[in-house]
Amino acid sequence: MTPLGAALLRRIVATGPITLADYMAECLLHPEHGYYTQRPAIGGSGDFTTAPEISQMFGEMLGLCLAQSWVDQGSPASFVLAELGPGRGTLMADIWRATRLVPGFHAAARLHLVEAAPRMRAQQAQRLGDLTSPVWLDRVDDLPQAPLWLVANEFFDALPIRQFQRGSAGGWHERVIGLDAARTGLAAGLSAATPLAALSHRLADTQPGDVVELCPTAAPIMASIAGRIAQYGGAALVVDYGGWRSLGDTFQAVKDHAVVDPMATPGQADLTAHVDFEPMAQAATGLGAWVSPLTPQGVLLERLGITARAERLAQSLHGAALDAHVTAHRRLTHPQEMGNLFKALAVSPRGAPPLPGCV
Repeated sequence: MTPLGAALLRRIVATGPITLADYMAECLLHPEHGYYTQRPAIGGSGDFTTAPEISQMFGEMLGLCLAQSWVDQGSPASFVLAELGPGRGTLMADIWRATRLVPGFHAAARLHLVEAAPRMRAQQAQRLGDLTSPVWLDRVDDLPQAPLWLVANEFFDALPIRQFQRGSAGGWHERVIGLDAARTGLAAGLSAATPLAALSHRLADTQPGDVVELCPTAAPIMASIAGRIAQYGGAALVVDYGGWRSLGDTFQAVKDHAVVDPMATPGQADLTAHVDFEPMAQAATGLGAWVSPLTPQGVLLERLGITARAERLAQSLHGAALDAHVTAHRRLTHPQEMGNLFKALAVSPRGAPPLPGCV
């Protein structure tokens, strides 16, 4: 058992089962044994690979999308350029490089990175320190009250979720983490069924036994972003895997680029769940912002011109490098790869031009 697993075992023995959200939070962000505080996470030497690590084209397309939105809203002389969960800094580095020829964009941008893990901040500083002078923040609520252009790629999928299974009488069982039969390890179980106001609207489209996931922090984070955009201007582009309205168990653990048992090595595997975009969109519209239709990643990238960019880059490549480039383009855009699994949701002020590629 891992050190964190042993600590969680002692906690559960003392105080009883914990929610799945508590389990995820401890596994990912425990100050000593959490996943993001002790493992490399991203890249070939880590446990998973994100779109920016696959090809520079991903960040280039998103960067130019944000820059065009900035121009469409009058090129404010000072604005916050922000990323949530910047990983190794690869996405923002590509955004910064792709926008270098947009007149006035770099001079007006004030880079802010929302990152809670010290290990990840150190990697971001290595990648971005020579490009600009980023400001690191622990929370989205700490972003300045100012025009905001923001990107979040694979950020919301790592936020802790709660899972509920519909009971036969209309109540909901919550999935909790307790002890296994031998009381020497961790195991998932279900609480007693109770009515749940937050899921009363899901009784019409679920059946007994169906699982619904709630992310308590996703909608408030989106509301914080959308409130700034509605008041001061700007735009947000969220890209993540998921869909519209949660249904089914999507909680998973990944270690060494393979799916593993989420209870096997607490703190040593990445834990994620599919993003439910519906409550996030509702939170944004409730703050007076405009929200785009949910757009598949492949469709967004094609609309932004990724194939033309790929063809141009391919002109200087040969052999294995060209093969890798073609594979990367397919992986980002093809419906059977990341093209349909990942979705994009854009937020902008009502009445402002929508972000390119999002309608």
